[in-house]
Amino acid sequence: MSKLNLWKLGPLVLIIFGLHSAWADNYPSKPINFIVPYGAGGGADARSRQIAQKMSVILKQPIIVDNKPGAGGNIGTEYIARANPDGYTIGMGNFAPMAVNKTLFGNLRYDPEADLTPIVLVEKGPLVLVVNPNSPYKTVQDIVAAAKAKPGSLTFSSGGIGGSHQLSAELFQQNAGIEMIHVPYKSGSAGLTDLMAGNVTMMFDQMYSAMPSIKADKLRPIAITSKKRSPLLPDVPSFAEVGYPKVVVLNWQGLIAPKGTPKVIIDKLNAAANEALKDPQLRDLMLSQGNEIGGGSPADFAALIKSESAKWGAVVKLANIKPE
Repeated sequence: MSKLNLWKLGPLVLIIFGLHSAWADNYPSKPINFIVPYGAGGGADARSRQIAQKMSVILKQPIIVDNKPGAGGNIGTEYIARANPDGYTIGMGNFAPMAVNKTLFGNLRYDPEADLTPIVLVEKGPLVLVVNPNSPYKTVQDIVAAAKAKPGSLTFSSGGIGGSHQLSAELFQQNAGIEMIHVPYKSGSAGLTDLMAGNVTMMFDQMYSAMPSIKADKLRPIAITSKKRSPLLPDVPSFAEVGYPKVVVLNWQGLIAPKGTPKVIIDKLNAAANEALKDPQLRDLMLSQGNEIGGGSPADFAALIKSESAKWGAVVKLANIKPE
């Protein structure tokens, strides 16, 4: 709106507009807190620290990463939602707390769409279905045939109830018309370890986690949950290729802020994040882990969150998944 039109609304409006613009122009004028809803040392923590470092250089202010883990990402995400919407508290919004937990938990104390503002998608990463190298199963068709022959005889491990490991398997079951047994562990690495020991049949795991064991021939990859094959596993088909086009899972994460954060601030953070995502070192790292690089507008990320919430809400309800 032009100043001429603002004068028609009154001088007080013009004064407020001028102060707001000046404040936004000076943003950020102090360090920014970056909340990670998971513990230190994990994938979300590592990526948060990497992009925070790049953005701090662009914005010329420190970005301080603060881990607030617990309750499947709910504690840290709620903290972001309840923070002062002044642009000095942002964080990483992840697949589960942004698109799954609203349906999974009956008493979620924040609403991902009503209480949080998307800034930008950072990345999307497919999962890969893996089995023990001594397993008799070499294709998706082998698994489906065995599961239909003896319902409930096959097992799949996960890093806990309601995460992408389990939801990928539930989506597969629902589309293939099969029934398997879920074996949840305290972490994804524990589930993967037991798979390599031969104690469970299979697992859907993140690419960055599974790749070292695949390369060491400790795991056999069966299929990948992206629409197309991954350059890291060119000989491994997607589920779409083998007849299950709806089995598409991309474990994503992106930057979020409290609802009410001024649009000029969101736009400035979005521009900084998009610039950071062009960094060759960061791009090479993300691609080497099998991830798709994010970017785009806040509206793009908001649309993804909305569509994913609908998709996974339906999967959770149909599978009757309950939190621990």
